[in-house]
Amino acid sequence: MGRTGFPSNVIGFAIGVPLILAIGMLEALRPMGLSLPALTGGLLTLDTMIRVGLFTIILVGLNLLMGYAGQVSLGQAAFYGMGAFFSAILTVRARTLSIPPALAETWWWPWVVMGMGALLVGMAAYGIGRPILRLRGHYLAMATLGLGIVVYILLRENMGLPHLNLTGGFDGIQGIPRLRLGGFLLWPAWRYYFLVWLFAFGAIALGLRVVHSRVGRALRAIHGSEIAAESVGVEVPHYKAMIFGLSAAMAALAGSLYAHFQTTVIPATFGFGPSLELVVMSAVGGMTSIWGAPFGALTILLVQEALRTQLHRVLPNAQGEFEAIAFGLILVLIMMFLPDGLTVGGLRWLQSRPRLHIRFARRSFKPG
Repeated sequence: MGRTGFPSNVIGFAIGVPLILAIGMLEALRPMGLSLPALTGGLLTLDTMIRVGLFTIILVGLNLLMGYAGQVSLGQAAFYGMGAFFSAILTVRARTLSIPPALAETWWWPWVVMGMGALLVGMAAYGIGRPILRLRGHYLAMATLGLGIVVYILLRENMGLPHLNLTGGFDGIQGIPRLRLGGFLLWPAWRYYFLVWLFAFGAIALGLRVVHSRVGRALRAIHGSEIAAESVGVEVPHYKAMIFGLSAAMAALAGSLYAHFQTTVIPATFGFGPSLELVVMSAVGGMTSIWGAPFGALTILLVQEALRTQLHRVLPNAQGEFEAIAFGLILVLIMMFLPDGLTVGGLRWLQSRPRLHIRFARRSFKPG
């Protein structure tokens, strides 16, 4: 890890890990009847925090791809869905695929499927990324958008094999088993919360490791100028496809965790809208910050929940379109005043305060 990022990253883990543990223990023990929804007026729930953890895993990969490598992706939810359906199909549809029950019914089979899904999706993304990432700008955005639409249609249309009913069509797949460790069931929700955030902090640590490594320097060089990066020996096509594959693998891992959390997956969850929402989360948190991933996810989910539950108090006759308008206005304001995202913009604002204070003091106490 690079010397410049070490102190702030240590502080991030020193604050973040105890905070996440405290929230989990609060929900597990409920001391004196206290709970997360009771303390936040119902705005923040354990379900929301689990989703923040899942989105954090995806957004770390997306920030590496878009913020550091400068490659636009509007189809990240497709990889999220591929991981979710891979786990769902190979657990629920195991008999259809002639997987022996002695294997499919073991406690460790879903974990193996989860790892296989992330690996295969990452490899597929690397192969697809080699030709797609030759495009730039809005052409690349349209290509990734098209990729997401293709995956969505395949999931919706049973992979072109309606007689097997692999994906369940519009209705998706139900009855996905909960994860276990031996005989220990990772449920109720607070147990699964700890699992998801274990993976989330692992994703953050991996992202920080990549950023402060030789690969991270290559990615920043590619973002700055691909021609200049090639002139100093950076294998631009390889690095772009590699980070595209890594971001896809992380999204697929999050998708598998989502499938075992919800126990139901439907194609509509992984369409264009969710992909766009992921890009918004990345921008709000800060694309050029790994720590921006959890902040971006938490901010967007909290804003959505606040508008859904509180907007009717301000506008009694407000319908869904008013929520969309208010949500859009809030995003515009965030991007106007913090164009680099909450994490980067917030840190710059905090760093500027001592200098402003010193300038004010010098002007106030100028001699004469």
